[in-house]
Amino acid sequence: MKSTRNYPIAVVTRKAQAAIEGGHPWVYDAEVTSLTPESFENGGLVDVLSDKGRYLGTGVYSRTSKIRIRLLSRNANDRFDEAFWRRRVKYAWDYRKSVLGDLSNEGSACRVIFGEADHFPGLTVDLFGGILVTQTLSVGMEVRRDLIFPILAETLAADGVKLRGIYERNDVAIRALEGLEQGKGWYEGVPHEGNPITEIIENGIRYAVDVENGQKTGFFLDQRFNRQAVARLAAGKRVLDCFTHTGSFALNAAMGGASHVTAVDVSQLAVDMAKANAVRNGLDDRMDFLCADVFELLPDLERRGEHPYDFIILDPPAFTKSRKTVDSATRGYKEINFRAMKLLPRGGFLATCSCSHFMENGLFIKMLHSAARDAQVELRQIEARQQSPDHPILWGVPETDYLKFYLFQVV
Repeated sequence: MKSTRNYPIAVVTRKAQAAIEGGHPWVYDAEVTSLTPESFENGGLVDVLSDKGRYLGTGVYSRTSKIRIRLLSRNANDRFDEAFWRRRVKYAWDYRKSVLGDLSNEGSACRVIFGEADHFPGLTVDLFGGILVTQTLSVGMEVRRDLIFPILAETLAADGVKLRGIYERNDVAIRALEGLEQGKGWYEGVPHEGNPITEIIENGIRYAVDVENGQKTGFFLDQRFNRQAVARLAAGKRVLDCFTHTGSFALNAAMGGASHVTAVDVSQLAVDMAKANAVRNGLDDRMDFLCADVFELLPDLERRGEHPYDFIILDPPAFTKSRKTVDSATRGYKEINFRAMKLLPRGGFLATCSCSHFMENGLFIKMLHSAARDAQVELRQIEARQQSPDHPILWGVPETDYLKFYLFQVV
């Protein structure tokens, strides 16, 4: 090491060493061969060494998680003080401004911090119309929130963002793996207005966002430019948007000039939200909304022997959140894609995606080939896309690469 520090020392296996040197920031419990001293603050800093004593990095330690250490840095000269976190926050924010442009406008929305991809392991931060929404999934970030959150607020405010507060969405079961309690509410370390409802503008479309009760942090920002791609193809088409949630793809299609759009979701609450967003944007005269199970709706439409839509959008929730359920997820993805391909006329268009990291791109492509073969159609690929750049993919960390999005014409 270049300098001497008084952090505890974890010696790790050669497998862990290879992963770290390949760019992955996690060390699993079974990969720690020794820890000196054996007991220290949960979430505290620890230096990671190879079995030959070579410095590999410094990370935060979790007593309960299988991910025992999450690296923060591989620079032995780093000091993890306020200045360090200010640099990290500014770097993340400057990156968003570079890839998305001015974010100080009222209604701006983006992912400000994307966990490991921004070297904030286990921390997600989204900006929705002046409200920062955080989700903290590691004890290392939890014990530093009172340092990091005010820095976030100060950094954005200095750039002209009129911040209305920070809302914590820690109502997720995965926190238990880190020994953390669930809960949600305003972070009291910075001033807040107390109203959890805000409005954002994405691709020129206005959405109401409920940061207290919406899914995850309130709105899915990762499809921003994929929605634009749909809008470019939608002019004059009859569109069916499946799993519409807040209606984002449906609204982009309508804004793009679709002759009519049907938005479908199994949740009546989601359907109501989508309809309210259509009214908000003056697009409801070309849209209708249906509360239905897509797995039942698509085969029912096929049985009628009609082709009422010439553009179908499939944006389902993650069908798998572990490797154990990939096979059943593949069957689910194939079913809806097969049905959509059968339902579309020749020359029709299909937008299809998966937001599950475990449904790897190769598996997704294989599934689409199988669905097309069984539906007896050919697919002409228009575009292959991924998540919006405010959800950056960090090479060496495959968990950051999760969204697959394809546009096809059925021929």
